[in-house]
Amino acid sequence: MTVTHVGILAYAFQIVDSAGPADLLSSANKSAFLAVKEYGPIDENIISRAPQFVFHYIGVTRDPVLLGSSQMVIMPTTTVEECPELDILLVPGPYLSRFELHPKHAEFIRKHVEADKMLWTTCTGASVVASTGVLDGKKATVNNVEYAWVRKRWPKVNWTREKKWIVDGNIWTGSGAFAGVDMVAHWLKENYGLDVLIQASNNLDYEARDDDGLYTVFPQRFDSQGNKVATHEFLYYDEE
Repeated sequence: MTVTHVGILAYAFQIVDSAGPADLLSSANKSAFLAVKEYGPIDENIISRAPQFVFHYIGVTRDPVLLGSSQMVIMPTTTVEECPELDILLVPGPYLSRFELHPKHAEFIRKHVEADKMLWTTCTGASVVASTGVLDGKKATVNNVEYAWVRKRWPKVNWTREKKWIVDGNIWTGSGAFAGVDMVAHWLKENYGLDVLIQASNNLDYEARDDDGLYTVFPQRFDSQGNKVATHEFLYYDEE
């Protein structure tokens, strides 16, 4: 099985900007599908196509990092010097008014993009990447709350609010925190199929939106009277 290595920069970001996408990816892991199979049936074809993700939290050092929300502290699992080769780099969003990107993290972002590897940003993470210069001339989005402020600060970026996420080459930028989760859901669907995404989302009781922010991604369900019912269906083994 091919393992996809996902890196997440460890600095004072908002927790959900990282945890949301990471938990969705984790819930799509083949190991997660095999674990929940203990409680109910899962199509073996879905399990056979499931990915496997490994996560690396990348600090400037291995010292604990106080995150930007909920007073949570994380321990980096690696550093910018020691980090293994990544397939995807996720840049979560901090509170911009009191954040300054460390030069070593900035250089790490530049090298990742120069290597033509995939880069994801969630929420204000796009502004973090914009500060490195790699978004200059590219189309991107950011948390709409900070949109006007960010647009003035980094005018060389082609900022837009037309979609919940924007894809420009190997760079995917999500707007708000949960729009970033929806963006990653779309990537899962593109690469592994809708049924894999649905199973992963089932594990979280989460429903993805499209890039217009509408609930059109998953097939809708209706009861025998034609009434709309919950999108997810939870299956169980026959009880004894």
